[in-house]
Amino acid sequence: MRYKDIEYSLTRSNRKTASLHIERDGSVSLIVPESLSQEKIEEILEAKRLWIYRGLADWRERNAARVNREFVNGEGFLYLGRSYRLRWVDEQKEPLLLKDGRFLLRRPAAGKPAPDPAEAFKEFYRTKGRDRIGQRTAFYEPKLGVISKAVRVMELGHRWASCSTDAVLNFHWKCMMAPLKVLDYIVVHELAHLIHPRHTADFWSSVDRILPDYRERRDWLRDNGAMMEI
Repeated sequence: MRYKDIEYSLTRSNRKTASLHIERDGSVSLIVPESLSQEKIEEILEAKRLWIYRGLADWRERNAARVNREFVNGEGFLYLGRSYRLRWVDEQKEPLLLKDGRFLLRRPAAGKPAPDPAEAFKEFYRTKGRDRIGQRTAFYEPKLGVISKAVRVMELGHRWASCSTDAVLNFHWKCMMAPLKVLDYIVVHELAHLIHPRHTADFWSSVDRILPDYRERRDWLRDNGAMMEI
């Protein structure tokens, strides 16, 4: 949708207040109550015009550091905050392994279709994420006094994670590129949503009780998220 020079996506929900966001892909999203009129929506956008401009400028600055990686020997790929060099190998059972400080990517056999190296990395992150994120979730659940129904690692578009109304936690596979401290912040953030669905003062108080330095971790994700690409 468009209001003057502002392009935005609109979602209506049963919430009581409006919420405006600059998403990870640089888009502007607005979530509003079901009954809110278009006139009121445009009033919100006009009132938040300067905030939107500043948010988009900040997004462009942070994404100037975006990395376009190539699947060539010596290229660095992230795992839990560290960069590991890539090496193509001829014989290996798994498509991709992290071994001896390197990512080892299996070269396609002669006469067989070449596997998609990007998909090999995504599957690596998904597999490692189900184990690691599951462990971190189980570690923090009793500290917050909550229980999740399931933990899934998947493609989530421009979101790092999400929490459904039936207590299912979804995490982007890219989370596995972040340092463990930042991964823990993402986990605690979503678990706190099992108590407080909105980003209210009580929500942030719950996060702060578990991670007093959560702002530092959140800022790292904001400032470095553009590098977490393959």
